[in-house]
Amino acid sequence: MEKVYHTPALLYPCMEGLAINPSGIYVDVTFGGGGHSREILSRLGSEGRLFGFDQDLDAMQNIIDDARFTFVRSNFRYISNFMEYHGVDKVDGILADLGVSFHHFDESGRGFSFRFDGKLDMRMNQHAVMTAADVLNRYTEEQLADLFYYYGELKSARKIASVVVAHRAEKKFEMISDLVNIVEPLVGKDKQKKNLACLFQALRIEVNREMEVLKKLLQSSLNLLNPGGRLVVLTYHSLEDRLVKNFMKSGNFEGKVEQDFFGNRMSPFKLVNNKVIVPDCEEIEQNPRSRSAKLRIAEFLG
Repeated sequence: MEKVYHTPALLYPCMEGLAINPSGIYVDVTFGGGGHSREILSRLGSEGRLFGFDQDLDAMQNIIDDARFTFVRSNFRYISNFMEYHGVDKVDGILADLGVSFHHFDESGRGFSFRFDGKLDMRMNQHAVMTAADVLNRYTEEQLADLFYYYGELKSARKIASVVVAHRAEKKFEMISDLVNIVEPLVGKDKQKKNLACLFQALRIEVNREMEVLKKLLQSSLNLLNPGGRLVVLTYHSLEDRLVKNFMKSGNFEGKVEQDFFGNRMSPFKLVNNKVIVPDCEEIEQNPRSRSAKLRIAEFLG
């Protein structure tokens, strides 16, 4: 049976959110398996253009053979630079699906899942220097505790950090099993899978600088979107969702809405969906990994 690279979550709500103009210019900043990109292309006319960003070498196997499509092998934090390079000043829509592809979770060699043993890697960009093992072996106990607490939202963050530091004094971290074996006794049997998932999430976010990269993308959207252009973002954990929610509401990451002299709200965006969109029961049944997806859509006012 052929492995599925990725099944895009909330595919049609994302397309509705983009409100695609057949002759418009769009950017899928998380190309991955190309599911969202193919659907965008199906709605574009001959004059339309689509740019797909992905820093992962593996995503290149999914490149779409279409004259309207341009693949950019880069982290989307550099979206402004590459749009300028390609002679594009403004775009009509930006789509970001911030979930990790099935491919990454199911490839034991990439180190994203505790279900397999393999190298503690977790790099989306295989040419990047820092791996998850590097984080565990080099960060101070305080840095690790903060990382596990803020990015993994783990109550036992300090205890885990202490055990990590004690273990590496005897043997450096290299394999997934090195970490799982010392952490399992600390995370409780009833919530073991959830807590391990949170721990791995924290390491992945740090290795790939995900929060920093997301902030850069959101800020870049202010200069890239045409008036009336859409920003469509799928998030999968509360840290991302909070950032996106605040930014769409106010244009800043604190969610503080400025007011003019007359008390009118000043925000660069108009919310298209005031209430977050989540998958229905049917989609979750067909694609269980979509269950934590949250979709937010905003229209740029200019």
